[in-house]
Amino acid sequence: MSTRALRGAGCGTIWPMSKTTTGKTNAGNSFEDFTVGRVIEHATPRTITEGDRALYRALYPTRFALPSSAEFAHSVGLEQHPVEELIGFHIAFGKTVPDVSLNAVANLGYAECRFHQPVVPGDTLRTKSEVIGLKQNSNGKTGVVYVRSTATNQRGEVAIDWCRWVMVNKRDEDAPAPEPFVPDLKPALAATDLKIPAGPDFTAYDEVAAGEKHRFGDYEVGEKIDHVDGVTLTDPEHMLATRLWQNTAKVHFNTQARPDGNRLIYGGHVISMARALSFNGPANAQLIAAINAGAHVAPAYADRTIYARSEVLDKAETDAPGVGALRLRLVATRGRDESMTLRGEDGKYADGVLLDLDYWVLIPI
Repeated sequence: MSTRALRGAGCGTIWPMSKTTTGKTNAGNSFEDFTVGRVIEHATPRTITEGDRALYRALYPTRFALPSSAEFAHSVGLEQHPVEELIGFHIAFGKTVPDVSLNAVANLGYAECRFHQPVVPGDTLRTKSEVIGLKQNSNGKTGVVYVRSTATNQRGEVAIDWCRWVMVNKRDEDAPAPEPFVPDLKPALAATDLKIPAGPDFTAYDEVAAGEKHRFGDYEVGEKIDHVDGVTLTDPEHMLATRLWQNTAKVHFNTQARPDGNRLIYGGHVISMARALSFNGPANAQLIAAINAGAHVAPAYADRTIYARSEVLDKAETDAPGVGALRLRLVATRGRDESMTLRGEDGKYADGVLLDLDYWVLIPI
């Protein structure tokens, strides 16, 4: 060990100079580190607090009454005041990043995501993932990893489970490709697959407090809704959000992690922004029950202004009193597209589409 030392400014601590090592640090998994059937228990359980609710409101223009008002939540049958479903999702998702997508090129999509019960302040979430598929890309430099992740609370109850697939860099391009296996995932969850939480009763629903009169019967399958408002993305906001979820993916923070030198906006940031913008139209879509499918169609960067629109895909009644389910397609675009075009004649996504999210929400009948 060298006798040279660094003295900390303003204190008497002396740090001896020694050989730099990386043996105790986490460089993240590369594509060849994954095998189908591998189960990963992710570190750092996370307790949800009222601070998460406050920061979420500061980051996103969300106005849904149920997560905003404890009184409103109690009036619709919930004993405790839940946070937005996406807070739980982002936190649970963030747990998986150091083990699954630290070396990711991009998060590609979601499927079969169910919110089993509302997450409330005081709940502690921990997550585990199972590798359910692998496929090396033709360039030999990257591959796609499919995982099924499950977040449980402090009582061991499932709070959220979902599948996602992510493109991950290979460490050694000459490493042999695994036998490809792409899991058979449902294109959409049926209404009967939804986990309706215990408690919701929308029979005495307060439209004035919610800010919207339109209910289940006012929406028609095929109807398209322009949410009108736009928000310009910024680097400080998305990096604050991503740190809030303890998401350590390099591409969101380090300008040297991408060849173009741009920080990639976390896809979940775009989802939350689009969900918040969707209040202008289906403001009574108080609870997210499931995410059927999701695709981050194009990368998002700071200084881009995003808009959102929705299409009603399906409707169903539920067993909960006064509660119906709407299946919506939420689309976020870079700039406002008044034509509301999703795909071109060639079947490819239209230029400017950032997010295509298919999800179920609960709404008063």
